[in-house]
Amino acid sequence: MTNPLTTKKRIVFCDFDGTITVNDNIIAIIKHFNPAGWEEIATRTISTELSIKDGVGQLFRLIPASMQNEVVSFGISNAKIREGFAEFLAYCKKNDIDFYVTSGGIEFFVYPILESFDIPRDHIYCNASDFTGKQIEILWPHPCDGHCSNNCGMCKTTIMRNFPADQYERIIIGDSVTDFEGAKLADAVYSRSHLTTKCKELGIDHKEYETFFDIIDAMNAERKTT
Repeated sequence: MTNPLTTKKRIVFCDFDGTITVNDNIIAIIKHFNPAGWEEIATRTISTELSIKDGVGQLFRLIPASMQNEVVSFGISNAKIREGFAEFLAYCKKNDIDFYVTSGGIEFFVYPILESFDIPRDHIYCNASDFTGKQIEILWPHPCDGHCSNNCGMCKTTIMRNFPADQYERIIIGDSVTDFEGAKLADAVYSRSHLTTKCKELGIDHKEYETFFDIIDAMNAERKTT
């Protein structure tokens, strides 16, 4: 049987924190500087009691903007890239798969960490920051469109809708609460951690991964069966 997806352009929407990186940089930053009250906000955000925009915004407002240098330095130096990421980018290029970073992370660590991987800047979607006030403010240049009311902050489904389902085979790679809605729209989902749990709850077909080598192997296996 002919797979209808084979005629579509494949496109990857890849999360950053906890996906491209081994750890979640936002939580790592907040834990490191340990402002009073962060645990409750983080718990309420992960449970979706708070929206991503509200939760992340509140977390960073706990930190004085005067600590900009320390926060930026820690955010960049703390990150560890997940095994196989460079090889996966090469795989996408070789197989004509468009690769986009769709990150709920912040530009002050996302851009520097990805700088060595030669990903076009217009293929990286993330949030921004403002250190000019008393507290750190997170800015949201990629808000939800009229089809999403989840107050995502950086709305992954809005980005995905720029690439229509009748033209693209949309592939999600992620690990967390920021990827839940995108997984519902995707043709293929590669998951770990909270995203795996949610996919099981919602009955969404998914393949689990620990490294990007796992994803390469799964993609190759999928192509052999179609």
